[in-house]
Amino acid sequence: MKQPQTPWLSVIGIGEDGLDGLGDLAWSLIAQAKVIYGGARHLAMLPDVMICDAEKRGWPQPFSHVFDELDALRGTSVVVLASGDPMYFGIGGTLARHFPTDEMRILSYPGSFSLAASRLGWPLDKVAKLTIHGRSIETLLPHYLPGARLLVLSRDGKSPREVADQLLGRGIEEAELTILEHLGGMAERIVTMSAKALAKSGETQSFADLNVLAIALPETLSFWLPLQPGLPDEAFEHDGKMTKRDIRASALAKLMPHPGALLWDVGTGCGSVAIEWLRSHPSCRAIGIEPQEKRRILARHNADCLGVPSLQLIADTAPDGLKGKDAPDAVFIGGGLSREVVDFCLDALKPGGRLVAHAVTLRSEHLLLELFEEYGGDLTRLAISRATPVGPYFGWKPSMPVTQWAFTKVLKEQDEKQDQ
Repeated sequence: MKQPQTPWLSVIGIGEDGLDGLGDLAWSLIAQAKVIYGGARHLAMLPDVMICDAEKRGWPQPFSHVFDELDALRGTSVVVLASGDPMYFGIGGTLARHFPTDEMRILSYPGSFSLAASRLGWPLDKVAKLTIHGRSIETLLPHYLPGARLLVLSRDGKSPREVADQLLGRGIEEAELTILEHLGGMAERIVTMSAKALAKSGETQSFADLNVLAIALPETLSFWLPLQPGLPDEAFEHDGKMTKRDIRASALAKLMPHPGALLWDVGTGCGSVAIEWLRSHPSCRAIGIEPQEKRRILARHNADCLGVPSLQLIADTAPDGLKGKDAPDAVFIGGGLSREVVDFCLDALKPGGRLVAHAVTLRSEHLLLELFEEYGGDLTRLAISRATPVGPYFGWKPSMPVTQWAFTKVLKEQDEKQDQ
């Protein structure tokens, strides 16, 4: 039986009241530490008389070097000082991805979200909890939905006005913004204004760098976009060649995005499929490979405007441009369809992963028929007709039909059972 280890790495959350808010265990760990990591603000709180044996270390630049430093200290008593709850957009979650949890001890403090929710009377399970600290403000865009309530960790004192400007740009002038500064401390202050008023306040209204922004959206919005697949084609800038709304929704239903999953979008065009994949969950990832510069520019523009700036674009053709990339959970082939590309993607696809390929020409359709006969899966012909004016009346105008092949890579255990 494996014996439990004694944690050597302690992560301690600190509130606005500083070290006064720490319990006996936290004080004991600080007193026994050989090395203490933290930002300049946290390290400045430490009374030297109590930690004469501890070495204070600020965060290295680049930050990624800290993992090697900590690995070299394994077995030594190390304390990491953090703000609030280290496991909510904090250093605790980052360290837990690099070190076994049985080697860590995490002491959380009521985080900014909990404190803000208690001040506002907002049930914490009913709000979206977001951050723009170290992230693009565009990531807020998908969350501007009717009646939504958002709690946002600000980057600095300028963030509230930047968000107000963004809301005005979307025509959401009546959104209510509450700025909560220095929560839990003597300097705590709460200011509530409409997005319109805040955006027009100019330099007359300033805020502390340590603030949480609460956003209450109106129940009715003149413009908003759902998180579910099937955005209107007008939501994308394109050159006429893109996976249209109904066909795109079908493809994404079979690609089955899920948290943390990686999509390869081959022949990404204006990025519509990859962008909808990313919008389905904040942790989804997508790589789009597109050889035409003008389409990559469109894809980048669309990704930023639709709140998913994390879309990674590759200026190359498949399969060469995908060699060495992380194995995908799903692959969409909307352009550049060839046997070489399909074979490469199927080989790279994780077990249980999904591949969806579209064809509009007879040659490409023939290839999908061959793949269907060889591998199985689902072969579907999608033909969409829309009502359009015919003189004083309306008639059906068909779009070019799309042949869709959807395939799920069988898990190895299933392969073995089928062979027996």
